Amino acid sequence: MKNCALLLASVFGSAAAFAPSHSSVKVSSIDSTKADLEELAIKSNPLLKFYDPLNLAEADFWGRGNEATIGFLRHAEIKHGRVAMAAFVGYCVHSNFHFPWAQTLAGDMPPSLELSPEAQWDAIPAPAKWQIFTVISALELWDETGGGDDNPHYMAGRQPGKYPSFENFRKDVHPVLDLYDPFGFFKKMSDEQKERRLVIELNNGRLAMIGIMGFLAADSTEGSVPALVGIAKHYDGNVMIPFSNNFSYFN
Repeated sequence: MKNCALLLASVFGSAAAFAPSHSSVKVSSIDSTKADLEELAIKSNPLLKFYDPLNLAEADFWGRGNEATIGFLRHAEIKHGRVAMAAFVGYCVHSNFHFPWAQTLAGDMPPSLELSPEAQWDAIPAPAKWQIFTVISALELWDETGGGDDNPHYMAGRQPGKYPSFENFRKDVHPVLDLYDPFGFFKKMSDEQKERRLVIELNNGRLAMIGIMGFLAADSTEGSVPALVGIAKHYDGNVMIPFSNNFSYFN
């Protein structure tokens, strides 16, 4: 995990701060106005404080109003922070650990550690990639529909970042654990603890976004991240095109 530790030691700080919004629907949330966002920004990063060079905190997306816009931006930041944390951990794991079991029914083993994580992804069969993206799409759809329940959309009152429970899916389709707190360990958590953990998650997600982009930059452009010189494995492909090596399937 040396490369991960070096990168974490080389970056600090956080990005622009937005906080969960309220709307006309009365739902338990954290913040909704620009003043509330500024307060959360100080909690998450007293050094940077509130940083909004594009003035998004006063925007009105799709004519839905400022509170709905903040809800959209907050949900997007939290969701992408979580994705970045998963990507960062995945990069570290696939850089240092080779899974000992077959990855296909044909008995093919996972790609070699001699390949960079990006090249390992390229070496995965296209059907496996489509399975992954299908699951991601299903999770996104579940989020957008509020889990098939009466949960409002995150632009209409639901607390941004609060992923719907799979209770309806468990009841009508198949048993499956919730993504957050599947065993109910944090049900009795106080509001103060929840707010503190929200700030921690925001900062972790922001740092993970910087971290995973640092890895991708270092692998794609030699010397672009000085802390990773001599550690990064060069990658000739395009990290922004996840199916770049499989386009022949559509020709």
